[in-house]
Amino acid sequence: MPSSLDKTDLRLLQNLQENARLTNVELAERVGLSPSPCLRRLKRLEAEGFIKGYMTLIDQNAIGLPVSIFVSVTLKQQTEFALEEFEARIRELPQVMECYLMTGTADYLLRVVTADLAAYERFLKDHLTRIPAIASIQSSFALKQVSFRTALPLPSQ
Repeated sequence: MPSSLDKTDLRLLQNLQENARLTNVELAERVGLSPSPCLRRLKRLEAEGFIKGYMTLIDQNAIGLPVSIFVSVTLKQQTEFALEEFEARIRELPQVMECYLMTGTADYLLRVVTADLAAYERFLKDHLTRIPAIASIQSSFALKQVSFRTALPLPSQ
């Protein structure tokens, strides 16, 4: 556990991971603080970078993007310029939900969402294959999501 986090901080973070829409009063009650100290701690956690932001999770199936594709990308060269160019281009593509620089046989692993296979084909042709640094692309289609979490496993409180 990072030295600047105590048990109360961890309880704050855990409660916010479960429901970021809690009011300060509700959050304070859940962690055993009065509202003012709770808000001070919350602001400190934000300022220190433990809390990166607040967002709404949207069901990708309900919004019409049911297809998840895991894409392994190998670059022609692993130079600093090639890596930076690829990463800059990937950041511009809203279909790419996640992108990781990897060890092993592929240089990057992407998670891409689309409405259907035709939309993925268009994404490949119009965007991914036009990135000059790419040597090869291998796609794996997810058949079923078995587990999905956004909450990190915090140290035991």
